[in-house]
Amino acid sequence: MNAATIDWKRHFLMLADVIEERLAPGEMSLTTLAAEESDFVRFNAGKVRQIGHVSQGTLTVRLIEDERQAYSTLTISGDSNVDRDAVAGALDGLREALRDASPDPHLLVDTSTWTQTTHRRGTLPEIGSLLSVVERCAAGLDFVGFYAGGALVRGFASSGGSRGWHEVENFNFSWSLYDASGRAIKTTYASEQWSDETFARKIEEPAARMPVLARAPRTLKPGSYRAWLAPSALAELIGTASFTAFSARQQATARSELYRLNRGDVSLDERVTLIEDLDLGIAPRFNEDGYRRETVPLIEAGRGAQQLTSARTAREYGLRPNGALANEMPVSLSMQAGDLADADVLAAIGTGLYIGNLWYVNFSDRMDCRLTGMTRFATFWVEDGEIVAPIDAMRFDDSLYRLLGSELERLGATPELLLNDSTWSERSTGGLRLPGLLARSFRLTL
Repeated sequence: MNAATIDWKRHFLMLADVIEERLAPGEMSLTTLAAEESDFVRFNAGKVRQIGHVSQGTLTVRLIEDERQAYSTLTISGDSNVDRDAVAGALDGLREALRDASPDPHLLVDTSTWTQTTHRRGTLPEIGSLLSVVERCAAGLDFVGFYAGGALVRGFASSGGSRGWHEVENFNFSWSLYDASGRAIKTTYASEQWSDETFARKIEEPAARMPVLARAPRTLKPGSYRAWLAPSALAELIGTASFTAFSARQQATARSELYRLNRGDVSLDERVTLIEDLDLGIAPRFNEDGYRRETVPLIEAGRGAQQLTSARTAREYGLRPNGALANEMPVSLSMQAGDLADADVLAAIGTGLYIGNLWYVNFSDRMDCRLTGMTRFATFWVEDGEIVAPIDAMRFDDSLYRLLGSELERLGATPELLLNDSTWSERSTGGLRLPGLLARSFRLTL
């Protein structure tokens, strides 16, 4: 990884001081930073197709006065003089905007004073060594992948004196191995500590299944099948539900997909525990409203526990904010593991499906928390504990109430860290840590 070109922390704190020095009596500021120092490499057919390094930062200034607020987001260059002038101009524009702004009846910010710092350095591969290990491990394979790694930075400063800093170095590497038919097996490797041995193993395991992938695919009839959902497949289901299912606002308006679970009308298998777990260290411990984020139990022993409550929702519905983001989505979701070792998965399936990935997932019945989508790469038919053939893509339609309830047979013993792989405008923080799941039945419809 290239060395950081900007001391983001020093630069951010300097700009926060400039903003606060320019405040007029009665004004309050909340300032946030999103920055990164990232390497990107795109591979096709085992060869480098694109490579580059990005150093960028955006500053959002929020000015509040008499329950009126206005925002301005600007790109910062790292040049102190240039960015000072840009911040001063942004403040002038925000004051103009506040003159016409109406009071916000649901505005709520934390006015306490706190300091929160997370700063971890990872062991990331130098780009030259990364290219060498890919060339060596992917020799003879149709390897298509995307690597993104480096420092992710988030900062917060309030005129009340609060300061938050989150700076971690990690990487996310996803790739697919293709066979001549166009079918593929997708794999992901995400961590703060790179290991050539781990990467090689994650290449070898799917490579060993490529001969099976080349066999004639098995066509299944619609119906219910015993199935193993690998962590990446389960992530598509739980990740889709997470957009709104754990939101206090959605629960208060009876629109949460887990509304009946949170009311106590239904329950899941007692082995199911889901937590918004800030101890994973993959997301900042503070939010844009100045609240320190909390670890929140969402499902405990199969029963609904708490919801993610933003400041606005808390004020509107008389609740206590727990540091959730404005969209009230989990950003550091962790699921308790079970006892099924990776080496025993195929034997535990016996005869049924091994599902590595799902895609095009959406809701078919929100109040039943029922999801539909398609099987994707690395979906295999298993007989007597042995993978025997790939499966043609099929549509599924099933409820998380069933999959995490009556149909849950076992959970994997080794949860996998799946970092948010979005790089739209910037690399994202957060992700999920999930085990795989063995279901007694999984419903295929087409």
